[in-house]
Amino acid sequence: MKYGVLIVDDSALMRRTLKRIIEEDRFLYVVDTARDGDDAVDKARELHPDVISMDINMPGLDGITALQIVMEEKICPVVMVSSLTQEGALTTFECLELGAFDFVAKPGGTVTLDMETVARELVLKLRTAARSGLKKPAFKASGRERKKVHSKALQRSRRTSRMSHSAVAIGISTGGPKMIFQALSALPANLNASVFMVQHMPPGFTASYAERLNKRLTIPFVEAQPGMKVEPGMGYLAQGGRHLKLHKNSSGEILIRCANRPESQFIPSVDVMMESVLAVYGDKTIGVLMTGMGSDGAESMLKIREAGGVTIAESEESAIVFGMPQKAIELGGAEIVAPIWDIGDEIIKAVNGS
Repeated sequence: MKYGVLIVDDSALMRRTLKRIIEEDRFLYVVDTARDGDDAVDKARELHPDVISMDINMPGLDGITALQIVMEEKICPVVMVSSLTQEGALTTFECLELGAFDFVAKPGGTVTLDMETVARELVLKLRTAARSGLKKPAFKASGRERKKVHSKALQRSRRTSRMSHSAVAIGISTGGPKMIFQALSALPANLNASVFMVQHMPPGFTASYAERLNKRLTIPFVEAQPGMKVEPGMGYLAQGGRHLKLHKNSSGEILIRCANRPESQFIPSVDVMMESVLAVYGDKTIGVLMTGMGSDGAESMLKIREAGGVTIAESEESAIVFGMPQKAIELGGAEIVAPIWDIGDEIIKAVNGS
């Protein structure tokens, strides 16, 4: 099946570039292009595309307002195409909260000749958005219980840890920026654990996202910086373009390391972060894998479970994209499968040992 894309951008050069990239993908075709928000809304109403690629900064009716109209009228999913700036990051997060499926950052500003560097990301997100349709974020329903998974009899090589607190290692991708608040809002400021999170996101966006997490969650969050001392009751967001790793020094302090190696499909990588956390915290590691395309983090979830830690995967009923958690479940790396509204409580239970 092929999915129809409406391209919205005020630059003729960008419209041509995006059209070429999209039409090179065998699952996508371009139904039309639009030069501004008014044009986009008119064509979306008329053509009913499967997905829209929406620029944010346009004269007249901008991408944010056009997005709101498309969402209110329930026409189709929208993937925002944003400039890679701090201002662009803040506007992008606003779009995600208004209902955008996901975003792709233009690597060289509003008009760029470097879209080839994000071409694969763009077509994957457009495809996934089109397949998902207008799937709404799930909200808590009564009478739901967690599912304890006994898919495999695991040989646990328990790494008994002498750590005074636990570590929560969270991996999340597509759909994550607007859903993470529902997962982590239950975490208290005095949580006896350090929280490490990888959200697949480009450089330039994670600092603003960490600030947003810090403002909206009870547990404080910062963007992880090299040499930063790890403390319980704190959240550390991996920098875009750098792996989040840990180092325990001779005096027993745990410090943040930010690395460009190893090479991987995603930098930061959930697998790299989880394995580094496991090496330090052993059986006091709690692995959490939520919505996202692909399999990043699935193998490390299995390693955490085999080492005696607790692993929690988001269930299909709430996942915007059931890729990463599904792979962890299939591998036997998920001890608990729960909808996103229960994940915070499951983390607290795991930290408290109940």
